[in-house]
Amino acid sequence: MMKYCWSTLRVNNFEESLKFYSEIIGLKIQNKIGQRGDVEICFLGEGDTKIELIYDNEYNSDCTCEGISIGFEVESLDEFIEFLEEKRIKVHSGPFSPNPRFRFLFITDPSGYKIQIVEKK
Repeated sequence: MMKYCWSTLRVNNFEESLKFYSEIIGLKIQNKIGQRGDVEICFLGEGDTKIELIYDNEYNSDCTCEGISIGFEVESLDEFIEFLEEKRIKVHSGPFSPNPRFRFLFITDPSGYKIQIVEKK
């Protein structure tokens, strides 16, 4: 059986993305490889929740990030919405409640990836 390692995201702005995933999502910076030529790499997260951010000045992505989302669970969606308002981050869509035990919303990261924030009751 294979074990999940991480998700890699090519980002448009390294510092904005690093700040978003560390300060808004709350992932701890584990290994900032730093700049090698025009490429910057950083791993964030712990345990089974890890993300690799890659910025390459020469890489021009036409990716619209359509159909891609990454989910994170929070204790309280209402508290997270207040936190987003304090940080002046807009909710992309939601909140949605497909059943009484599950609520979620979407925000977008600085590169346009959809981030799903989930509350399970």
